[in-house]
Amino acid sequence: MFRERLLRIIRTSAMYLFWPAIVLVAWGEMSKSHEVLALEGLFWDKSLHFTAYFGLSGMVCLILKEPRRVLVAAISLILFAGALEILQGYFGRDPDIYDELANAIGVIAGSSVGYAILWLLPRSVPAKSN
Repeated sequence: MFRERLLRIIRTSAMYLFWPAIVLVAWGEMSKSHEVLALEGLFWDKSLHFTAYFGLSGMVCLILKEPRRVLVAAISLILFAGALEILQGYFGRDPDIYDELANAIGVIAGSSVGYAILWLLPRSVPAKSN
């Protein structure tokens, strides 16, 4: 019962946070604002890319649950990240293939952790036999 409730809370949170997170990641990748550049100065740039796409793909995994749908969503996230990297060149930033590699690794890792959470917190607990 506790596991079902916890999984429901996690999944609901992921559903509400996914689209705002996509917007935040896109803004961060396109922005030349001082806040974003200061954040990149504090942390290794590739770790920020990894973390952003780790979180996005983990949320997608928890929301969709089905392996095929998650695979399609993961590939879509990798393509989305690649498109943002290319578009950076038009917004005064430098596209970087290593940023895209960090994004892709983040997607793979986030999906893996999402599946681990789904496995650890099963959707339904078998009924007790009398």
